[in-house]
Amino acid sequence: MNAFFTTLNSYLWGFPMIAFLLFTHFFFTLKTGFVQRKLFKGIRLSFKGNGECGKNISPFQTLCTTLASTLGTGNIIGIGTAISLGGAGSLFWCLITGLLGIATMYCESFLSLKYRVKNKEGQFVGGPMYYMKRGMNAKGMGGFYAIAAALGGLVTGSLLQGNAMSTAVHGFFKIEKPEGALELNLVTISVGALAALLTALVIMGGVKSVGSVCQVLVPFMAIAYMLACIGIIIVNRRFLGEAIKLIITSAFSAKAAFGGFAGSTIMTACRFGMARGLFSNEAGVGTTSVVSAAAQGDNHKNLSYISMTAAFWDTAVVCMMTGVAIVCAMLANPAVAVNTQGDMLASLAFDTLPVLGRPVLFFGLITFAFSTIIGWSYIGERCIEFVLGFKGIKLYRVLWVLAVLISATINSELVWSIADTVNVFLVLPNTTALYVLNKEIE
Repeated sequence: MNAFFTTLNSYLWGFPMIAFLLFTHFFFTLKTGFVQRKLFKGIRLSFKGNGECGKNISPFQTLCTTLASTLGTGNIIGIGTAISLGGAGSLFWCLITGLLGIATMYCESFLSLKYRVKNKEGQFVGGPMYYMKRGMNAKGMGGFYAIAAALGGLVTGSLLQGNAMSTAVHGFFKIEKPEGALELNLVTISVGALAALLTALVIMGGVKSVGSVCQVLVPFMAIAYMLACIGIIIVNRRFLGEAIKLIITSAFSAKAAFGGFAGSTIMTACRFGMARGLFSNEAGVGTTSVVSAAAQGDNHKNLSYISMTAAFWDTAVVCMMTGVAIVCAMLANPAVAVNTQGDMLASLAFDTLPVLGRPVLFFGLITFAFSTIIGWSYIGERCIEFVLGFKGIKLYRVLWVLAVLISATINSELVWSIADTVNVFLVLPNTTALYVLNKEIE
């Protein structure tokens, strides 16, 4: 199965898709008059007082929930995998995807807010499926997107994250991880059970519960992780200039990165960098706009400015800090780096940080993964509600908790491959809707 999805992704994420995504991000950057210039306004607005929210959540809680759904293993393990497969140059293309994707995320959020509705509980609900249905009169297309996102969420938002938590526990306590399609041992079973229990306690409270947890968890975990990355860069500071030079030159060079490690073509670097950037911030996928629709407020432009900052924090800050820290550590330890698998490159980097390295990486992986589980659960619920109504939400929550329960035992390599495939089938209908409705965007 892994071989099948790997081969499929080599076609799906070939030059046509890369060119299409770059064009889309460029198009909406021009369409919005370079809305990235409003980034600092969005950051400032996100910290303003939000007042009474009723059954909805504040713009800051919305941003934190959005970041919860995007700040996951893609920012740590995924970046290491991209560097391993696409070379250091993949970080450059990841950054480009993030910066240009800010405009696409703004457009998704604006349309989601414009076409959102109130459900039976008085909560705002929206997302690509709603602007497809109400803006394009394409209910079938919206239904396809909602089903794909709900099922995809079980993969990217649940299975992948639980497996990352298991990997973190094995790495921190130096326990050999079982190999095979099912990774069964006491650790994987225990991690899955505990994660499922905590997930159930949070998501059963609905959007207010998810938002309250995220607004506390996300800032704390992000700041702690970023300080650790800065520490790694300081420890390996004599390699910082060389690392930056390598990232830029490798993005446009077909030669090996260094020491024969991570040799790649320009297209390979571009492919893995953009795929990881897209997986991380989800600009073009449209799923974050499901969360944007839940924000209390009437000014759609200001709310969209706040939402688009998620792409900046996620890709331009967290992903790039992770990547630079990893490349610096690899340059400092080339002999070790050559024999280190992509999903362990973050461990290599954090091992260079004295005393605190492994504990912070362990904390980062656990919290990033758990935040994604609860953030994505909300997205999946809204998608199921669109297709089945309220009667489908309780069933979906049960399926979600069961997916978390078994997630720690699933082989991560296969899940990563499936995640890349799922993203393609969300990007195509969503970007189609964005182009059709682009005149509705202010």
